[in-house]
Amino acid sequence: MATVELTFSALPAHVRTARLVATAIARRTGVEESLLDEVRLAVGEACSRAVEAHRAHCPGEPIRIELRDDSGRFEVTVSDQAPSDEIKQEQPLDLGMLSDSFMSNFGIAVIEGLADDVQVFPSPKGTNIRMSWPAAVGV
Repeated sequence: MATVELTFSALPAHVRTARLVATAIARRTGVEESLLDEVRLAVGEACSRAVEAHRAHCPGEPIRIELRDDSGRFEVTVSDQAPSDEIKQEQPLDLGMLSDSFMSNFGIAVIEGLADDVQVFPSPKGTNIRMSWPAAVGV
């Protein structure tokens, strides 16, 4: 199991770098070529959402991305430190029960349509968005 961690400041220009890194690591871990655009777009959407949240609430704090190759899955977790108003405890968010205010930017819905599996963990300390795609085992 390999893990890569990346942190960046809340600047829109860094989203492109995060997308490029995620796509390169996805390719290296054996994600099918036909899924690489979905990886790039989903990671870009999650990072853009985190940048917007940080710029509004905590512009000096870094955004963190963890990319893992685990048991035949390529997993990306984008973590921000901006407080979430959705849930006041750390538990997975039921994507079917999102409020209108949370869905106003459609970011999570876009990510859900691009990633094979999505879990959202909002809390008063920030939000973690975990996405994964199938990858070749032992690449």
